[in-house]
Amino acid sequence: MPPTEPLPFAAVDLGASSGRVMVGWVSGRGAGTLRLEEVHRFPNRPVRTAGTLHWDILSLYGGVLDGLRAAGATAGRSPASVGIDTWAVDYGLLDASGALLGNPVHYRDSRTEGEAAKAGAVLSPSALYRATGLQYLPFNTLFQLTAARGSAALAAARRLLLIPDLIAYWLTGEVGTELTNASTTQLIDPRTREWSRSVADALGIDLTLFAPLRGPGDPAGRLLPDVLAETGLTGPVPVTAVGSHDTASAVAAVPASGDRFAYVATGTWSLAGLELAAPVLTDESRRANFTNELGVDGTVRYLRNIMGLWLLQECLRTWEAEGAPQRLDRLLREAAEVPGLRSFVDADDPAFLAPGGMPDRIRDACRRTGGPVPESPAEITRCVLDSLALAHRRAIQDAQRLSGRAVDTVHVVGGGARNELLCRLTADACGLPVVAGPAEAAALGNVLVQARAAGVVRGTLAELRALLRATLEPRRYEPTGDRARWDRAAELLAGEDARR
Repeated sequence: MPPTEPLPFAAVDLGASSGRVMVGWVSGRGAGTLRLEEVHRFPNRPVRTAGTLHWDILSLYGGVLDGLRAAGATAGRSPASVGIDTWAVDYGLLDASGALLGNPVHYRDSRTEGEAAKAGAVLSPSALYRATGLQYLPFNTLFQLTAARGSAALAAARRLLLIPDLIAYWLTGEVGTELTNASTTQLIDPRTREWSRSVADALGIDLTLFAPLRGPGDPAGRLLPDVLAETGLTGPVPVTAVGSHDTASAVAAVPASGDRFAYVATGTWSLAGLELAAPVLTDESRRANFTNELGVDGTVRYLRNIMGLWLLQECLRTWEAEGAPQRLDRLLREAAEVPGLRSFVDADDPAFLAPGGMPDRIRDACRRTGGPVPESPAEITRCVLDSLALAHRRAIQDAQRLSGRAVDTVHVVGGGARNELLCRLTADACGLPVVAGPAEAAALGNVLVQARAAGVVRGTLAELRALLRATLEPRRYEPTGDRARWDRAAELLAGEDARR
């Protein structure tokens, strides 16, 4: 029987620009209750050394420990469980003693340039897609591993752990490879939900480096004595595998009431698509650059990765470095007054992937297409948000066409759910109502999977979402304005994409 009082669960949620630890109180009694509180936030600042961009993983782990200490203090007791979700594709290498062989390399590092072409000479893009269902991204784990071939670190490695599994290993001393994140490596067959040995063998990847697979809800060990001492928690404190790719947790927390919905998980990236029961592995899907990543409860996240709010984040960073910092709330108000669809770019353009100089790169892209060049921060911001809305529209329309699944609502979750202008523009671009929220979707999905594993709540993914709907108040945006203007803008972008 579920406990009578809500139990606290700690969600470690590491994003590309910051990390945080949240406490979620969950009760399954009656209609159920769910409450979330952020107890610690810390920066995630990549570091470039000797020309290579790295994650400062020890600093992040220190933030996790501080957060778990804060979670215990806030809850007045040890959490019932701990779950970890992070960004995808990156990894740490361990030697035979379990020691880390250097800071993990950042996915935005240039080491993978040209690796996809080399792999394509051995295994065609069509064959690779049929085997793994993953969209082309130059930094997929597969290409990181081929780029690392011959390196001293890879030669000395006896274990490879994806970032959330590495954090879990340091907390528990136990190793595993969580499936939703493993599906982003381009080494998992989404039909069997197992490693694709044909791909690994063809490209010389040693799958014995990976720890055994585990899924959301599986046990992942208990906090080690030294971790308990460092955080002031009283054991035993179990660690539970969740949807450890943050998007898997975020999509689990989409408060949908049926299956006719699309989602946009917004943050540094926008991940726009549908939740399906089976992958779509056609060559048309590959050419449209859609990915089939695995989700909670056997689902498939059929989506396209879009550059996302990274474009605006980098603009803000550049303006601050130039001595002209911008307050985001004021900037968004000013951007709302700029005429819409005056300037727009292809948000999926690889030219925007690397950090640095984003305002100038956006202006250059507008010059190349012959459109008006945005000059002020407000004009550039409006260009970015119009462009993201167009990219969301294109991904959702393509996903419906390629999967045969029609939708009647778009759910926007993640940090971008707080961006009223982006949500309104997405509704207008898609011609569909947008339901915005929860902003903390990844942490909520993380907590709900933990709570179900602990027996506090029960039921299917649909029943977990019913609890979300009963306890949250998302905001709804109806489409307005001139659809023909969005149609014309989409046609112009499609023509530009065809010319590239």
